[in-house]
Amino acid sequence: MRTRWTLAMLAAGALAWTVIAAEMPWLVADGAIFQHDAASCAADAKAADLDFMLKDIEDQDVSLANYKGQVILLDFWATWCAPCKIEIPWFNEFQEKYGEQGFQVIGVSVDDTVDRLRPYAAQMKMNYVILQGLNRDDILDAYGPMIGLPVTTLISREGQICSTHVGLVSKESLEEQIKALL
Repeated sequence: MRTRWTLAMLAAGALAWTVIAAEMPWLVADGAIFQHDAASCAADAKAADLDFMLKDIEDQDVSLANYKGQVILLDFWATWCAPCKIEIPWFNEFQEKYGEQGFQVIGVSVDDTVDRLRPYAAQMKMNYVILQGLNRDDILDAYGPMIGLPVTTLISREGQICSTHVGLVSKESLEEQIKALL
């Protein structure tokens, strides 16, 4: 009986993923989500919606539009997310290494209060922009669906979504994509 339920759940998951892939071709592939050729962004890549104003961890307004013209790694994450904890040091390194070349990491915390974010950001030595995404379904919907965390989106200087990954992706793969867009 357990085997039947397991097979049924796997089949349902595969069907759901197939539907998502068919409806959102800019998603899907390398273990998580679609990435276009690392050398560039696809000509028909979806435009990123940068018309959002969110608060940072100092309660200051930050407009995503201010980063247009830069390569953006937009990461949706949470303090309780184990894969997010693995990626944060990579993002610190990428920000340090590529920031002067027009690269910006922006982390959007999906469900933590600012009182929890401040000490967490300090503990993790986060050297990039951290925004409060709690109760901001508008931005989650614009870059979703959020079927898991982290969700990492790479946006070109031209404002196109070049890749989106759900879950942990390799550091090497992300760095290759970042370098290709710089």
